[in-house]
Amino acid sequence: QVQLVESGGGLVQTGGSLRLSCAASGRTFSTYTMGWFRQAPGKEREFVATINRISMTAYADSVKGRFTISRDNAKNTVYLQMNSLKAEDTAVYYCAVDVHRALISTRSESYDYWGQGTQVTVSS
Repeated sequence: QVQLVESGGGLVQTGGSLRLSCAASGRTFSTYTMGWFRQAPGKEREFVATINRISMTAYADSVKGRFTISRDNAKNTVYLQMNSLKAEDTAVYYCAVDVHRALISTRSESYDYWGQGTQVTVSS
């Protein structure tokens, strides 16, 4: 079992930046595909970004060019750098891990373990 702990959420003004972190347990973190998802009030959880073991990445169209996912295998941590934040980015952000597949995936069903979530609120 892999445990995930997110941090870095908070309140920021429109146009501001935040960096989310997700620390993972497990000795084989470098082999995992990691993902970020988010869920706004009254909406379904949606894909944000993903990165696999060779740092291939994919992004939702709504965040492309503003968000960057990265990983530090020495620290068992994945990051989500969020720039030019908009009110519509307000959501609970979840980190997730796929321990079985090497390919990136935008589908939440592909991921095996999830963090508890961290709130991001963008005020206008």
